[in-house]
Amino acid sequence: MQGYLNHFLGNMDIVNSQEVCKFLEVSMLSFSPEYGPKLKEDFVMVKHLPKLPKNDSSRKCCSCRLFNCCNDNWQKVWAVLKPGFLAFLSDPFDTQPLDIIVFDVLPASDGNGDGRVSLAKEIKDRNPLRHAFKVACGSRSIKLRVKSSSKVKDWVASINDAGLRPPEGWCHPHRFGSFAPPRGLTEDGSQAQWFVDGRAAFEAIASAIEDAKSEIFICGWWLCPELYMRRPFHTHASAKLDFLLEAKAREGVQIYILLYKEVALALKINSVYSKRKLLGIHENVRVLRYPDHFSSGVYFWSHHEKLVIVDYQICFLGGLDLCFGRYDTAEHKVGDCPPNIWPGKDYYNPRESEPNSWEDTMKDELDRGKYPRMPWHDVHCAIWGPPCRDVARHFVQRWNYAKRNKAPNEQTIPLLMPQHHMVIPHYMGRTSDVEIENKNASDSKSITRHDSFLSRSSYQDIPLLIPQEPDGLNESPRPNGVDFPHCLDQPSRGGKNCAFPFRKTKIEPVGPDTPMRGFVDDFDSLDLHGKLASDGVAHPAIKNIDPEWWETQERGDKGGLTDESGQVGPCCSCRCQVIRSVSQWSAGTSQVEDSIHSAYCSLIDKAEHFIYIENQFFISGLSGDEIIRNRVLEALFRRIMRAYNDKKCFRVIIVIPLVPGFQGGLDDAGAASVRAVMHWQYRTICRGHSSILHNLYELLGPKTHDYISFYGLRAYGKLFDGGPVASSQVYVHSKIMIVDDCTTLIGSANINDRSLLGSRDSEIAILIEDKELVSSYMGGKPWKAGKFSLSLRLSLWSEHLGVQAGEMDQIIDPTVDTTYKDIWMATAKTNTTIYQDVFSCVPNDFIHSRAAFRQSIAFWKEKVGHTTIDLGIAPKSLESYQNGDVNKGDPMERLESIKGHLVSFPLDFMLKEDLRPVFNESEYYASPQVFH
Repeated sequence: MQGYLNHFLGNMDIVNSQEVCKFLEVSMLSFSPEYGPKLKEDFVMVKHLPKLPKNDSSRKCCSCRLFNCCNDNWQKVWAVLKPGFLAFLSDPFDTQPLDIIVFDVLPASDGNGDGRVSLAKEIKDRNPLRHAFKVACGSRSIKLRVKSSSKVKDWVASINDAGLRPPEGWCHPHRFGSFAPPRGLTEDGSQAQWFVDGRAAFEAIASAIEDAKSEIFICGWWLCPELYMRRPFHTHASAKLDFLLEAKAREGVQIYILLYKEVALALKINSVYSKRKLLGIHENVRVLRYPDHFSSGVYFWSHHEKLVIVDYQICFLGGLDLCFGRYDTAEHKVGDCPPNIWPGKDYYNPRESEPNSWEDTMKDELDRGKYPRMPWHDVHCAIWGPPCRDVARHFVQRWNYAKRNKAPNEQTIPLLMPQHHMVIPHYMGRTSDVEIENKNASDSKSITRHDSFLSRSSYQDIPLLIPQEPDGLNESPRPNGVDFPHCLDQPSRGGKNCAFPFRKTKIEPVGPDTPMRGFVDDFDSLDLHGKLASDGVAHPAIKNIDPEWWETQERGDKGGLTDESGQVGPCCSCRCQVIRSVSQWSAGTSQVEDSIHSAYCSLIDKAEHFIYIENQFFISGLSGDEIIRNRVLEALFRRIMRAYNDKKCFRVIIVIPLVPGFQGGLDDAGAASVRAVMHWQYRTICRGHSSILHNLYELLGPKTHDYISFYGLRAYGKLFDGGPVASSQVYVHSKIMIVDDCTTLIGSANINDRSLLGSRDSEIAILIEDKELVSSYMGGKPWKAGKFSLSLRLSLWSEHLGVQAGEMDQIIDPTVDTTYKDIWMATAKTNTTIYQDVFSCVPNDFIHSRAAFRQSIAFWKEKVGHTTIDLGIAPKSLESYQNGDVNKGDPMERLESIKGHLVSFPLDFMLKEDLRPVFNESEYYASPQVFH
C-alpha cells in the first residue's frame, strides 16, 4: 500500500486533479503556510450567500431524488478551517473566498444556565435528512448543513478547538481583555523601533512601501494622497504618497485602504476627494470609507487608527496620519517662506484656518508672511513579527466588516483572509548564509516556513499535495510573492538606502521556549520592570547591553537614517501585545473591547518609580465620577497616594497641547468646541472636586507638585528673513506612556472617553515591554532600564529640553531632584517666562476671564499692528525698564535664552469662566460626550 501511494502521489497529473483533491479534502489553501496549518476541509451547504452558478447537480444538500427536501436557497460550497478563520470557497481550486468568518471573542451566553459558549453548536432538526450546525462569531451567525450527524460533530469540535486553542486562541481571553496574546515570550522575531516626529516616520514608511512585494494595508482618520513623504519637496517629486502607491500597484502589489467617512458638517478632511483620487491611481488600489452614518446611526464616533502594514512583515502605528500638517522635525519650525518644506496646504495651522477645500493642494491656505504654521509633535513606531500579523488581523477584520456593509456585491472589492505565519519565501534570492542563519533560529516556530509555496504562485506548476522546490525559481521571483526583505539590511535596489534599520535576519535563541498558557490566562501578571543592578538578578531572556549604548547606538550601520537629532530609535527585541478599542459598530465584534484602557490602568498601578505621558487630550475621571467613565485619573491618584503613604519618591509628568487644535480665538463665538474641550481638561486637572490636583492638594498640600505636574510645548522663529518673529504652540499629538524606562505604550488612543471606552472611537496601540536591558539610574541608584523605552524617553526629553547628545547623563535619571526640579521644571519655568515677556501669548496664567482676554487682545493688536489668533507675533522692539529709563531691545536676543520647547501648562487660564457651551451656541445642543 505504501508503495502504491508513493507511486500514485508521485504522478503530478493525478495529484492535481479535482477528483483526488476533493477525495482527500485538500484545496488551494491547504498548504499555504501564511494561513496556518491544514485543519478541516469539506463541502458544506449554506444559504446566506448570493446565487452561485450550478454546473452540476452536486450543489444539492443530499442525494434524495424522491422529493425536494432542499429549497433553492441552499448551496454547496467548500469550507476551509484554519486556526484563525473559517472560509467558504465556491470550489477547492478557488483562492478568493465567497465569505469568511474571522474568529473573534466568543458570543454572549445564550442564557441556558450552563454558562457554556462556543463558536459552533449543533442544531437539532425534526427532519432526519437534515444535519446542521451554527457558527456564531462577532455579530454574525451562520447556519450550515452537512451530510451526516457525525460530520456535524466533527465540524463543531474542530471549529471550537481552532478558535480556543493556544497560543493564539483567538476566542480565548487574553491579558487586558485584548483580542491578541502577548508576543515575544520566546524568540519569535517580535521587534519594535520608534520614530519621533513626522520626518523620521514618513521616510521609514516610504521606504517600506517602496519595498512592498505583495500587499499594502493602510488605515487612517485622514489621508492626503498628495502628501510628500520626503522633503524638501522640490527634490523629492516622486516621493508623493500617490506616486509611491501607483508605482507599487503597477508592479502588481495589492493595496487596500480604509478611510474614516466623516460627518461632513463637523469635519473638513474630505475623504470623498481622497477616495476618488486614490481609486484613480490603479485598479489594484481598493478603497472603502466607513461608516455610513444614516444606516448605522453612528454620528459622534470616528475610526481613529493610523496604520500602514506592508507584506504582513512590518507594521507602522502610532499618532501620525498620512496627511497634511504632520511632517515635522525636532526643530519645529514656525515658518517656511518661500515654500521649501511644507507646500501649499501642508503649511497648516488649524488654529488660524481650516481649508474649506482640499482639491487645490498646492495653493496656500495661509499667508506665510503673516501667520506661523502650527508645529506638530508626534510619536510613531514600527513592529515586526507576530505583533505585526496581529495588527494585520485587526485590519482584515475591519476591512471585511466594512466590505459587507458598504459593498457586499461588489466583485472588485474582495474579502481578505488573515495570515497566520510570517511568510519568508526560501526561493526569492536568499543566500545560503541567510538560510543557514535562519535554520539556526528555528526555535521561532511562528516564522519557520516549511517547504511549501505561496497561494499567489502559479498553481499549475505547483503540486498541492507534495510541495517541492521547482527548478529555476531562485532566478525569477514571482511579482506578487512576499519577498524576504534582504534589502532591509542592505542598500535597496535603486541605490537608495533604507530609511531606517529594520529587523536583523539572524535571531539568537535564548533559552528554551516559554509556555504560553500561564501567561495569557493571567490578567494581572505583567513583568514590567528592570531590576536594580544591586540585585544581581537577571531575567533569563534578557540581554545586557553595553552601558555606553546611547552614544554609540547603531543608527546608520544598517543602511539607516543617520539622524543626529535622535529621531529614529534602535531596533529592539521585545515582549509586546497589540491592544485596541473596538465594538460592534466599528469592527463587528460581539463584545466591546477596551484593552487600551485596561492596559493604561494596569501599567499605572504597577509603576515603581515614574510615569511619563504625552497625549493630545487628558480627560479622565476619579472613582464615582458618573460623567467621565475612563479611570486613568483614578489609577494615577491611587498610585501617587500609595507613594506618599509609603514615603517614596514617585513622579508623574504629563505633556499635552496648550490649546485644543480647533479653529477660532478662545473668545470667538464660533470657538465653543475649543472652550468645551478646555472645560473637560481643566475639570480633570485642577478645577472642581473631580480634578486630581484639587484632591491631592487636600491631602498632600504643596508637596503635590513633587508627584505630578503638567506641561506643554512652544516654538518660535522668524516667518522669513527680515520678517516678524512669531510663536506657536507645538501641537502635542503623540499618544504614549513610558513607565519606569522599561515599558512603553504607543498608539492612536487619546486619554478620554472617546478613545478608551471601546464603544466609541476605534483605536489601536501596542504595549512594548523591553527585553534588552541597559545600564541606567533610577532614584539615584543603578537601574536596568529597557533599551527601547529609555532611548525613546531620552530622545523626547532632549528635544523638549534642548539637551545635546553628549549631555544625556544629565537627564538619565528621571526622578532625582537634579533632573526633575533643576532641569525639567526649571527649564519649563524659564521658557514660559521668556515667551510671556516677548509675546504675551495665550493661554497664560495671567488671564482669568474672557473680559481680560479681550482687553489683552485689543492691547496687543494696537501695539503690534497684527497678531495671530493666539497672540503669536512679537513687537519689533522689546521694551524694558531700568532705573526709570525705557530700554528697547531685539526680541530675538531675549528668545535666545530659551532651551528646547518645554513650557508650563497654564493651570489658571480662564480660571473665573465656565467654559461649557451656552444656550445660544450650537454645541450646547450636542451631546457632551462629543467633547470628552
